[in-house]
Formats: sequence, structure tokens, C-alpha cells
Amino acid sequence: MRAVIQRVTSASVSIDQQIKSSIGQGVMVLLGIEERDAPSDIEWLVNKICKMRIFADEQGLMNLSLLDINGDSLVVSQFTLHAQTKKGNRPSFIKAAKPAMAIPLYEQFLSCLSQQMGKECGSGEFGADMQVQLINDGPVTITIDTQNRE
Repeated sequence: MRAVIQRVTSASVSIDQQIKSSIGQGVMVLLGIEERDAPSDIEWLVNKICKMRIFADEQGLMNLSLLDINGDSLVVSQFTLHAQTKKGNRPSFIKAAKPAMAIPLYEQFLSCLSQQMGKECGSGEFGADMQVQLINDGPVTITIDTQNRE
């Protein structure tokens, strides 16, 4: 799984010009699932996202986690995070998981994140044409790939 985590003051995702989810201070997560991902990747990645110290403390230092600030989360599926761009000018998405595999993992990820945070996380709609708006705070943007844990 690949995740792009952005610290935000607010974010929303719309489908057909209707807001599906919106959040205040917290993280916007673009989540890409590939063929070799497994349920074990979910718990590890959710733990990282919830405990990563990317929010400012009283001294303005990044010492607080999403859990510490009781922040919000918004997760949008993003198969293009697994684009292969080595050859030609048209990206290949062959490594991205097919919907039959990716949808259950995406839903498990949402459930696990909501459970760890103790509140519902916002989400997009898998496979939909979505418009995402956010105000990146900092800016802080971090990428994580569960295949590179070591």
C-alpha cells in the first residue's frame, strides 16, 4: 500500500458536485493498493498514520500525533499512486490491485482507521470520479509504502 499523507486544516471530496465527506484539522490520505498488498499492511499503515508526530505542540514543534490532537481523517482511493512511468509517456497501472481485491482492503483500511481513532473517518467512493479539495497545513506531505518498511 502506498499512502500520501497531507496535514490539513480542512479537506473535502466531492462526487458529481456533491460533497461526500469533509473534515477539519487532521490528515488527508490518498491510498493506493497494489496486487501484493495484504490485510497485515493495513494495521501497520493505520498505526503509522495515527501515531506519526506531524502536528505542532505548544512550542510549534512537530511533536503531536493525529491521536494526540483528536484530528479528523479523510481517505481517498488512488490507484494512480502505483503508476509505472519508466517507458513512454503513458503511465501503466498494471501493479494496482483490481477492484475485487482492492475494494475489500480499502474498506478494511477505513474500518481500522475509524476504530483506532475512535471516530468515523471520511472517505471518497472507490472507483468514482472525485474532486478533492484541501488546505495543506505547513505544507506537510509524507509518503509511505508498506513494501518499504525495513
